[in-house]
Amino acid sequence: MLKKIAKRGRTAGGKFAIVAAKYNSKYTDALVQAAESELKAGNAARVRIVRVPGSFEVPVIAARLAKSRKFEAIICIGAILRGQTSHAQQIAEAVSHGLMQIQVQSGVPVIHAVLLFENEEQAEARCFGTEHNRGIEAGRGALEMAGIIRNLKEE
Repeated sequence: MLKKIAKRGRTAGGKFAIVAAKYNSKYTDALVQAAESELKAGNAARVRIVRVPGSFEVPVIAARLAKSRKFEAIICIGAILRGQTSHAQQIAEAVSHGLMQIQVQSGVPVIHAVLLFENEEQAEARCFGTEHNRGIEAGRGALEMAGIIRNLKEE
């Protein structure tokens, strides 16, 4: 199914943004690289990357970028590793809620790739693997959503 999405999601030009946490950079850097590569393969005219300290800070920058109306889609990336307290869960839920609000209120697609992992094994599979790489999936999702929005505007 991902190959079909990628083909349908190809876009001529278009500006995209990636907002990524610096925290857990081992994982977020890999996700950014995969998402950016996918966007470039889809012929994105521009990919703006903005790095923020952690996942909790992602929504405020995504909101600013969405409000600017300069981007066809915004990919949000973060890696949260569950620890011994409920803090990771709280961050993940707050970020998810914030990203949903941004896309609904702005009409700009926000691709949610701020991931909560139980352990490093899960993180490695989804950040470095090829079968479930969330960076690749995020890039493809952004391209597809940009195409859908364009088609709706043309109707």
